[in-house]
Amino acid sequence: MTFEAYDVVVVGGGAAGLNGALTLARARRSVLVVDGGEPRNAPAAAMHAFLSRDGMPPGELLKIGREEVRGYGGEIVSGQVVAAVREDGGFAVTLDGGRVVRARRLLVATGVVDELPPVPGLRERWGRDVLQCPYCHGWEVRDQAVAVLATGAHAAQQALLYRQWTPDVTLLRHTGPEPTETELAQLTARGVRLVSGEVAGLAVADDRLTGARLADGTVVPCQALVVSAQMVPRAGVLESLGVTLTEHPFGAYVAADPSGLTEVPGVWVAGNVTDLSAQVIHAAAGGSRAAAFINFDLVAEDTARAVAAAGAAGFQVAGGR
Repeated sequence: MTFEAYDVVVVGGGAAGLNGALTLARARRSVLVVDGGEPRNAPAAAMHAFLSRDGMPPGELLKIGREEVRGYGGEIVSGQVVAAVREDGGFAVTLDGGRVVRARRLLVATGVVDELPPVPGLRERWGRDVLQCPYCHGWEVRDQAVAVLATGAHAAQQALLYRQWTPDVTLLRHTGPEPTETELAQLTARGVRLVSGEVAGLAVADDRLTGARLADGTVVPCQALVVSAQMVPRAGVLESLGVTLTEHPFGAYVAADPSGLTEVPGVWVAGNVTDLSAQVIHAAAGGSRAAAFINFDLVAEDTARAVAAAGAAGFQVAGGR
């Protein structure tokens, strides 16, 4: 059976995957992007800290990106990659609809899933007034009442970080560890309040967060709640190819060299699946960088094949004389 063949299959159609595909398509590589349609930042109304795109809805960036990739001949399909296996120096890639394609190289930019603390109401308000990244949302909650939900050892640092955007910060002890003496001194010096007791839910009025409700019924007023999500990489395809995950206090990620190359030859990664701290602009840059190195790798392979073919042809001519 003959399958469609591409130079590169890009798994994931977010900023990293699309920018990688754009770079490869402009390098005259045949590219297929398989997009599951579940961008991490979909709950957010806008993305920020992206030069010339500040305040743009995330979906608008992806729409423009798809148009640009297709404008250079790249192909984009909706679906999931359910399997990828090594075959004839490349990969056989199976999509969820049963379609099988061949790829000389893979660029995996599948991102992560944010696992939120088990507090009722967090998921429904995630990306709106339940937040994590201050560089994504800090400006929007400047001078507002911000509470930080402590679930791990970094909660005090989160509170001190958000103190840059607002003087009204409360650290909710919840299930987090006791702050150290140094942290207590820092929090006190910066005017951060500490509240003991577990958070059992949220107080909401007119579709706006108004407070965090403690288990004893007390409501701590706040207009934004900062949490620490555990970031779980969408790495099923990578793991099936033998790529291992590296544990991190905030989740796990796929280790790679500076070009994005993983421990498995021919497999590159970009975006949050390999860099948990990457914002949209960083993810896009990572996709472009990985794509450039993939093209370098393919150029080297194409050249080696040409040299081998030329050598074989020369031997045949000489032998025929």
